[in-house]
Amino acid sequence: MTTSPIGSLRAVAIDAPDIEVLASFYEDLAGWRRLSTDDDWITMESGDGWRLGLQLAPDHVPPQWPGAQQPQQAHLDFRVPDIDAAAEQAQRLGATVLQRNEHWHTLADPAGHPFDLAQSPDADGITLAGVMLDCPDASALAHFYTQLLGKPLTFEADGMAMIGEDGAQPVMFQQVKEYTPPRWPDPAHPQQIHLDVLVDDVDSAESRALEAGATRLDGEGENWRVYADPAGKPFCLVWTV
Repeated sequence: MTTSPIGSLRAVAIDAPDIEVLASFYEDLAGWRRLSTDDDWITMESGDGWRLGLQLAPDHVPPQWPGAQQPQQAHLDFRVPDIDAAAEQAQRLGATVLQRNEHWHTLADPAGHPFDLAQSPDADGITLAGVMLDCPDASALAHFYTQLLGKPLTFEADGMAMIGEDGAQPVMFQQVKEYTPPRWPDPAHPQQIHLDVLVDDVDSAESRALEAGATRLDGEGENWRVYADPAGKPFCLVWTV
């Protein structure tokens, strides 16, 4: 008997001190489209199934990649037909190059979040391939999120794992030796990026998430509650009202 998922991936949320600047960057770089704009949140969609939230964080401390003192916590992977041309475009829009190699370039967006541009000659422009979460145990965290999101485990190797099919908003996991978890809501140890998980019945979903290894954190609103996954990364259960 297959157990039903606790919820489904609603959005990838990115913290930023200026969400207007970050929204304009990703509009121009990747063609993301705004769905709604509030003072502290901009909802965007990628055009190929991804939903993104830009969350205002006035005291945001940007990652210092690749250091462990201010870790990235997570990053976005993009496919591009030409990594050099895409990197030049990103720089013109406000990104900073952090590292280059033959198959991918790592840059930081205007909020300081690292992202990767991966060479994919068949890519139709700049497309979001997946979100990668740093963690101390890739296999363990992947298995937690298979229960939470209902995405199948599609890849597992030494220090790496992926859930969800390619092209269907996969979530990836990479093992980090000197992993430092966020301490939400402490701005000195920010979450950087978090996942919003859509559920039907939040009380039932909470019970199952806690049983799977989540921890309840002190944060909630009209249609959201905050938790930490087994690696200490915050995520939200959200529901419609």
